[in-house]
Amino acid sequence: MTPLASIARRWTPSPQTVRRAALSAVVMTVVIIVTGGAVRLTGSGLGCDTWPKCTDDSLFATPEQGIHGAIEFGNRLLTYVLSAAVGWSIIATRSTKPWRRGLTRLGWLQFWIVASNAVLGGIAVWTGLNPWTVAGHFIAANALLTVTVITWVRAGEGDGPPRPRVPGPVRRLGWALVAASAVLIVAGTGVTGSGEHAGDSSDVPRMPFDYTTVAQVHALFAWAVGAGAIAMFVVLRVVDAPDDIRRRARDLLLVLVLQGGIGYVQYFTGVPEILVGAHMLGSALMWIAVLRLALSLRERPVVQAPVPAQPGDTALTAA
Repeated sequence: MTPLASIARRWTPSPQTVRRAALSAVVMTVVIIVTGGAVRLTGSGLGCDTWPKCTDDSLFATPEQGIHGAIEFGNRLLTYVLSAAVGWSIIATRSTKPWRRGLTRLGWLQFWIVASNAVLGGIAVWTGLNPWTVAGHFIAANALLTVTVITWVRAGEGDGPPRPRVPGPVRRLGWALVAASAVLIVAGTGVTGSGEHAGDSSDVPRMPFDYTTVAQVHALFAWAVGAGAIAMFVVLRVVDAPDDIRRRARDLLLVLVLQGGIGYVQYFTGVPEILVGAHMLGSALMWIAVLRLALSLRERPVVQAPVPAQPGDTALTAA
């Protein structure tokens, strides 16, 4: 018997506990995205100059590495906190009664993304913060955020087949909004990779793009997502969608307004570090909002287990 199965035999978490466990992984993923941005924005990306150790001779940051070493090593330590949150989510989902196999698989998918992204982060260090590997590191973090949000939402649902809550064209608009938001996030890595915050105080190669052009393309995608969010907000009212779906659309609009405002202010003020960090947080919140909106367009009912036959049922049936 595996350790997880042994725990599952002895513990049955409440639905609220399972959802909180899933939410903890969402929160820690956002934290690791923001603190990863802080590492880059403070020029601490090579504060630990190797991986998995911090130096060739030490697993930990040394006094000689100063504040940059402490910041980079601190972000690495947060990966263990993230792993603990993911582990709690796996244990809680595995211990549900009846066992929700699909939910457990989502938890294990989180684990493998965390492990692979840690290696990708090490490759970024080994390559001297090559902007392409840094971009891949950020995209992988958003892939983890995707899975944690899906797990969180699914933890509050049943395992029945999905049933639509709005007409088909509205659902397609919702998933088109998800696709456009994903492109927006990827385009943002081009802005970062060609911009001035290279992640280290020394000269780090940048992506071979004109920063102004890339920023303008990114802004165009942002306007497209904003237009889609407004259209969704209006359409949901037209089709008289349930109130919770309308709230999701409203939340997305609010996040997009704030995110767009921060983006333009940072662009016209010389890309100050504090605003870039706020923009990264806004990116994570936007992605959470758009995923929750799309997932709210359908529902999964709880599948009731069949009631065991009772002695005498056959006789009653025969009668």
